[in-house]
Amino acid sequence: MFTTKLVLDESTTVNSAIELLDKSGIGILPVVDKENNLIGIITDGDVRRALLANKLDLQSIINRNPKKVTTGISKAETLELLKQKHLRHMPVVDGSGKLIDIICLENLVSAPKSNVVIIMAGGLGSRLGNLTQETPKPMLLVSGKPILERIVENLKAQGFSKFIFCLNYKSEVIQEYFKDGARLGVNIHYTIEEKRMGTAGALSLIDRHLLTEPFLVLNADVITNIDLDEVLKFHQTSSSIATMCVKQQSYEIPFACVEFGEQMDLLSLVEKPNVNNYINAGIYVLDPEAIDFVPSNEFYDMPSLFLEILKRRRTTKVFKFDDYWIDIGRPVDYNKANTEVS
Repeated sequence: MFTTKLVLDESTTVNSAIELLDKSGIGILPVVDKENNLIGIITDGDVRRALLANKLDLQSIINRNPKKVTTGISKAETLELLKQKHLRHMPVVDGSGKLIDIICLENLVSAPKSNVVIIMAGGLGSRLGNLTQETPKPMLLVSGKPILERIVENLKAQGFSKFIFCLNYKSEVIQEYFKDGARLGVNIHYTIEEKRMGTAGALSLIDRHLLTEPFLVLNADVITNIDLDEVLKFHQTSSSIATMCVKQQSYEIPFACVEFGEQMDLLSLVEKPNVNNYINAGIYVLDPEAIDFVPSNEFYDMPSLFLEILKRRRTTKVFKFDDYWIDIGRPVDYNKANTEVS
């Protein structure tokens, strides 16, 4: 994460700003207030222009209306925006305008990868009610674009180009839209489930010749900015045959929680406490041999696969991440995604 920034207050000088800009080493310096709200940016170009105009003062070199992105925008969309605006860097802010990071163009351009990405897109989406009566959940629009297309574009921006879609419910809608993937610059194979097979069962249907190295498995209802290259590297260096991505989630219990002793003495009372847990994010890396633990042509979920691998005393790992992530399983999640994802 980018850490060099200028905290603007009454004592800030133009010289201190230029020194920090030089320290950043990338030609851009975010300017924030004491609460870390983004005020603007200073760039090498701003300083040069101020020098040429003989107006080198602090206010003249701060761009108070910079192009920026919010958390929730995918790597693919960020890369496209930087190219459109002919920029190398851009601030990232949260929904309240606080500085999160500075993104750099060179860090977004990923080397091509040969690893296959399997996307589990066969679910009914029944919790979404009327939304999925005519449209399979992966094809629901989030800010004007199908969820599944967002996933593919984000993965392509990270260097992945080989995809297998596991389909069941309204599979023809997805196949007709994506075809062989050429329109998106990727290659897509399809595995059709004749019956519901869970989040892992369809792995038994895939041609093993297509899986010669560690591969990714993602649920088709998850939008995230996780760096999958880092996940893949972690898996490959950890001697694991199955890695599960996990994210910490906080839940408020809507009641007062009571603690009492063996003699029924009241010990404490906490009003609506928050509980933090790591949850399964629906993103995995598996070695090809992990498929050996999946029963043939049966309904089988990914948690069951991990438990079976543990039972066989094989190594499994978890990868913790803090990046943007949302699972679109309920109408409230779908509405939230449409407000957070641009």
